[in-house]
Amino acid sequence: MSASGSGESAGFPQTGRPPTSKAEYVHETLRREIVNGVHPPGASVNQEEVATRLGVSITPVREALRRLESDGLVTYRAHHGATVSGLGVEAAEELRMLRAAVEGLTARLAAQRITEAELAELTLVHERMVADSRTGDSQAMAQDSRLFHQMVADIGGPAFLGAHVRAVRRNNPILETVSRWKDPDNVRAYLDAHGRMLRAFAQGDADEAERLMADHIRAPGRDEVEAER
Repeated sequence: MSASGSGESAGFPQTGRPPTSKAEYVHETLRREIVNGVHPPGASVNQEEVATRLGVSITPVREALRRLESDGLVTYRAHHGATVSGLGVEAAEELRMLRAAVEGLTARLAAQRITEAELAELTLVHERMVADSRTGDSQAMAQDSRLFHQMVADIGGPAFLGAHVRAVRRNNPILETVSRWKDPDNVRAYLDAHGRMLRAFAQGDADEAERLMADHIRAPGRDEVEAER
């Protein structure tokens, strides 16, 4: 496993709260690196390298890997060690359909519940993505896209659905999302979808908001269309 370029090789990662143990520190660091695509599906996890890089012993690394295996982010095979997991074609499609249904519902509810302040904050995220599209910052756009979707989920489903969407994303990271934002055609299509969603939220059009969100999630990127051809 290669060293991370995140600049967090020493000290605890910035996760919004201090980790309670070295094992949690290792778990959060590796989880974030996997989600961000630093370690792609199929990459092996070298326990000694991780321990040295993060300044801990092997024991918290092993504990962290067990937690990552429970999260579904790594798999462990006897005599082979741990490797980063990847979704199969059927699982990825099933996850996309689940997200389309659940996040479509959160968009419907958001259109009915969103406040002016929340709409303004969501619009700022979209405008930041538009600005990043001009410089080609695909990583920033991917991160803000995840934020945009989670904000919609939290606005529409504060009691349950927001937490559900967060858990699905946490345990089933779609690493291809990052690469999709490197394609200008995808960027234009995705930003257009987000912009139309904002208009539906502003107009309180629940039917349109749900349709736009579901179609947006179901729509394959240009790379997937070309692969099918």
